[in-house]
Amino acid sequence: MSNKIIDALNKDREGELSAIIQYMKHHYEGEGMESPAVLEIFKSTAKDEMGHAEKLGERIVYLGGIPTKKPEPIVEGGDLKKMIQDDLAKENSAIRQYKEHIKLAIEENDPTTRLMLEEILSDEEGHADIWETTLSIKK
Repeated sequence: MSNKIIDALNKDREGELSAIIQYMKHHYEGEGMESPAVLEIFKSTAKDEMGHAEKLGERIVYLGGIPTKKPEPIVEGGDLKKMIQDDLAKENSAIRQYKEHIKLAIEENDPTTRLMLEEILSDEEGHADIWETTLSIKK
């Protein structure tokens, strides 16, 4: 299998690992009147991202690679609104990246990886929608 796919999946995994850490930090550190409901969303989203990291790691191993353990940089600090904005930015970045990697999987004739990435993309779009709704962003 192409090293391009393994490299792309490891890049995706770096993003998922940082998302887990960022969401859990926000779960622990978020404060304010609105925080109880939002803190639970942070926690459940971190669990979703953990599942993504696991799927990516399993696929990387299947393809003969070694899953990265290094996360992307994590955005820290700010109030609850900034945390949500940072998380929305992270989701939007992941969405763009997954779309690129889906194209790569098609080019490399790897339908299994494509399908897995499409499923993860769907989850990421759902996460972005939650944060857009929370922030009252109209499209």
